[in-house]
Amino acid sequence: MESPPLQFIDQLIEVIFDTPPALEKTPPCPNGFTWNGEIYRVEEMLAEWHSYERRGRMADNMTPEHAAQAASKGSWGVGRFFFRVQVSGGRVFDLYYDRAPENADKRKGRWVLLAERTASG
Repeated sequence: MESPPLQFIDQLIEVIFDTPPALEKTPPCPNGFTWNGEIYRVEEMLAEWHSYERRGRMADNMTPEHAAQAASKGSWGVGRFFFRVQVSGGRVFDLYYDRAPENADKRKGRWVLLAERTASG
């Protein structure tokens, strides 16, 4: 069983890629991020997982057959890419990229710092 977060954060962050990702909506683990004006460099990615769960209004706008396929592969603007990372200094964070567009003008999605964890889990 996984231990609860040391600190729940849930704040937008800016991420750093030493080489820009080939696919913007399917990003790899970033090389770092900026949070509260401080830069954190990722030393190691400890875990990675994905969720293609449809949320809010998007949860009810597909036929069951298409929803089943989208749940395994994702669909435009739906999905989150989670990463557990250890940064310089040993702190461990969970962060994710949310593919959902904010609105018609801001379609790129956003990065969120979800939580800080203890170094063991």
